[in-house]
Amino acid sequence: MNVVVFGAGAIGSLFGALLAKQNNVILIGRSAHMTQIKQDGLLIEGKTQLTLSIPALESPHDISFSPDLILLTVKSYDTENACYQIQPLLHDQTIVLSLQNGLDNVEKITHHLGKQHILAGVTTHGVFFTKPGRITHTGKGKTILGELDGQTSERLKTVVSLFNQAGIDTEMSTDITIEIWKKAIVNSSINPLTAFLGCKNGYLLENPILEKIVELICAESCRIASSEHVLVSPSEMIEMTKEVIHDTVENYSSMVQSIQQGKRTEIDSINGELLRIGGKNKTDPSLNRILVELITSLNHS
Repeated sequence: MNVVVFGAGAIGSLFGALLAKQNNVILIGRSAHMTQIKQDGLLIEGKTQLTLSIPALESPHDISFSPDLILLTVKSYDTENACYQIQPLLHDQTIVLSLQNGLDNVEKITHHLGKQHILAGVTTHGVFFTKPGRITHTGKGKTILGELDGQTSERLKTVVSLFNQAGIDTEMSTDITIEIWKKAIVNSSINPLTAFLGCKNGYLLENPILEKIVELICAESCRIASSEHVLVSPSEMIEMTKEVIHDTVENYSSMVQSIQQGKRTEIDSINGELLRIGGKNKTDPSLNRILVELITSLNHS
């Protein structure tokens, strides 16, 4: 299959490298990372150890084939710009798979590219961008993909099979929306706290006060989800969030990494969306509001 990874940072580079074993894959990403890959190949360390030569471009204009699958792994704030750039690449059968953080990506992609092209997914792989040309795979996770309408389509089966053949442990979902919400709730409870404190995920459970705050944020985010008729159990989501923390004790969240690198965070698409939805549905979003304000202050400091 002809695969384009658009936004090949940490997770996009990992998935692109694994898919490249049996498919034609092109990475598209930021200049420094792509230049280094072109010069010396992509180096993956940690749970996956691999060095490979893989086509790497800075612009989709230079793509030499018609893509069957476009893996969208850009940060949520770059989603609309990415849609403008990939639109000329689409043909009737092109699949655009969003594997991104946040609650508003599918809506943006649908608006620009049309629902007929889109699959959505979530993944719990931990991947760290070490430096241009090098990433570290810190934790193996599970990937879940689904059609927006919950159907078990042939194209969904094809992509899930493609991922599993590449060694990416992947399942199908008949309700991918709830999976996106679950990941957003987990992220809402971990990422901003770790980003503000500049700490590893594990510290949130070492400190009893922080552990309680994690529980309170998680419960609030679940109430906001319920106000959108996404029914999730607060107790189950608190347990899931703590499991993620246990599994990623030594990891710095993506939001910590963004702050450390002086980059924009995805706070608006995670806690910011929860704040917006809570306000719209008259469900108290106070904790999410505080987190948005804290991270926004860091971004502008």
